[in-house]
Amino acid sequence: MSDDKLVGIVLVSHSAEVAASVAELAKGLAGGAAAVPVAPAGGREDGGLGTSAELVAAAAATVDRGAGVAVLTDLGSAVLTVKALLAEGDELPEGTRLVDAPFVEGAVAAVVTAATGADLDAVEAAAREAYDYRKV
Repeated sequence: MSDDKLVGIVLVSHSAEVAASVAELAKGLAGGAAAVPVAPAGGREDGGLGTSAELVAAAAATVDRGAGVAVLTDLGSAVLTVKALLAEGDELPEGTRLVDAPFVEGAVAAVVTAATGADLDAVEAAAREAYDYRKV
């Protein structure tokens, strides 16, 4: 599958550092996933903690390759920010989807699955299945 048909992934966190670190971790653990378009959207424009609709929209635009965009979030207001953007209808690329998944484990699963050339439904399913990962 060509790089331009991979699902894009946006990681929305209240912290720019957390979003960037989870993106780096997911791509690193995914091995050959260098081609997967992943963008962090963390914090506010001024560098403070919070979420920014503008940063989320910009990140989604940078990862959109026409195969859909999976958006994973960390906490409550990040979810609300993405839901508001989706409701507006014209701020995010067509085929953008908020994925209900744990942030770190879901990001890894999404990137690994996207690297196989899977479609948005499969990427979402893999990320959601991360809720079932047991640690003890």
